[in-house]
Amino acid sequence: MDLFEYQARDLFAAHGVPVLDADVATTPDEARAAAEKLGGGTVVVKAQVKTGGRGKAGGVKLARSPQEAAERAGEILGMDIKGHTVHRVMVAQGARIAEEYYFSVLLDRSNRTFLAMASREGGMEIEQLAVERPDALARVPVDALAGIDEAKAREIVSAGNFPADVADQVAQVVVKLWDAFTKEDATLVEVNPLVKTEDGDVIALDGKVTLDENASFRQAGHAALMDKSAADPLEEQAKAKGLNNVKLDGEVGIIGNGAGLVMSTLDVVAYAGEEFGGVRPANFLDIGGGASAQVMADGLSIILSDPRSRASS
Repeated sequence: MDLFEYQARDLFAAHGVPVLDADVATTPDEARAAAEKLGGGTVVVKAQVKTGGRGKAGGVKLARSPQEAAERAGEILGMDIKGHTVHRVMVAQGARIAEEYYFSVLLDRSNRTFLAMASREGGMEIEQLAVERPDALARVPVDALAGIDEAKAREIVSAGNFPADVADQVAQVVVKLWDAFTKEDATLVEVNPLVKTEDGDVIALDGKVTLDENASFRQAGHAALMDKSAADPLEEQAKAKGLNNVKLDGEVGIIGNGAGLVMSTLDVVAYAGEEFGGVRPANFLDIGGGASAQVMADGLSIILSDPRSRASS
């Protein structure tokens, strides 16, 4: 489950990661009130959508007064950013930035461990940096049992070539981010940018967090973080019945007992559908191995409830 930035900020704060004060608004008036609450000075109004590229799309704007914050919120709310409609904005305290860095820790599935990535060059598309200047992005494997203690954090900071004057602060932040990563059962924690302010403080200015839904049985609080307004009704219906359904854009409903079989069926349907004007799968529905008659009936009910499904496989 991907979190909105404001949710990631709150999660960071709960684990002692330094962040700026912020509030969430769904209307221009709420944005004005949030800016007033933050002292009435310069704030940043940021679109809350689960995708990158908000700044380039005009979803991040500076406001120097509460009235201007309301105006900027009015411009951002309702925007479409890469297919995501903006329903809320985060009004965050402004910061005088001296330098921008990058840090993330993620589940490295290919190597069956964790991976920390760090660079003294943050604030840009990290994928672009990784391609154009791969040496500028340090990749440090993290043992799942040892984790990131102070010594490991210093190793990561050194590999990322962070300036000496912030190395200690960054190392402390890295340890706290690892604490958030493990205690919240995350598969990704990313800060871009991690900044040094003109006062010399290191702050997580942005945050991206993905939580492992498989750990929901021990993370009761995570249910409140789910964006129910964006949830697909059929996916929620399947989840309530203990099934795994993912909505796709096609017309042929797919149901199978086992993820591998379902994936193969998706490929076969997509391939065969090319002969019939680009007919595609409408969903991915795995009812698991050894499914009972009731489970099969529940799966068919979900498939038949999709108005876009004109056939099933």
